[in-house]
Amino acid sequence: MRPTRGRLAAFSGARRAVAAVLLGAIPAAIPAAIPAQVPAGRGFLLGTPEGTFTLRGGWALASARSDVFSFTTERLTLDRGDFSSPAIAADLSFPINRRTDLVISGAFQGTTKRSEFRAFIDNNDQPIEQRTMFDRVPLTVSVKRYLTNRGRSIGRLAWIPSRFSPYIGAGGGIMWYRFKQVGDFIDFNSGTLDVFPATLASDGWAPTVHALAGGEWNLSPRLAAVTEARYEWAHATLSKDFSGFGRIDLSGLSTTAGIVVRF
Repeated sequence: MRPTRGRLAAFSGARRAVAAVLLGAIPAAIPAAIPAQVPAGRGFLLGTPEGTFTLRGGWALASARSDVFSFTTERLTLDRGDFSSPAIAADLSFPINRRTDLVISGAFQGTTKRSEFRAFIDNNDQPIEQRTMFDRVPLTVSVKRYLTNRGRSIGRLAWIPSRFSPYIGAGGGIMWYRFKQVGDFIDFNSGTLDVFPATLASDGWAPTVHALAGGEWNLSPRLAAVTEARYEWAHATLSKDFSGFGRIDLSGLSTTAGIVVRF
């Protein structure tokens, strides 16, 4: 028996109703497949981050333990703390595995201080003044190891960053430096104690190694706050303007804080 037209219409209407119910259920099923603690669109990323960019700022303590610094602080109105300076740094990190990153870093640490000779004045009873500049620019590669998981995956798509992720690391590279003094100086070598104007400068590159430790506090799926302490070891040979002095100490501890951007 062939179905009547009325029966065909009823069957077609029922089929459309079932399809509408099924299509309407699909959007509701998608967030239901993600655990309740991971609200859709908030609190997680779609996939593990491919890397991070970090911008940090803080303070760089200079060790200043070589003889050129000892001579300068003995003769001029400077102390070792005057060679410490503000610091700004940037890092680009790429994951090697779940807890390890390869980090490419660059930083600038620099200061300029005015001074005068401690125990001498010129023929006009005026101070004998100068400016001293000390800059350091380390360019390094590090391996950074997180001490805990920095995040966890939920299913195949969602990745949730951990609230806090401490890390340690080490690395090396090269450091550009400049030590420069401009002003009036006393001729101690000739014994005349004559005052003369001069620009004394030494700059160049030196190898450097470092160790670091820090921690990241999660702010959002894309952002985190970071603090880091890094100690760098480096020494370099001074130019002929500072003949008679040993290698300059470029080592020091930097402490910084900043923002991490995941991408």
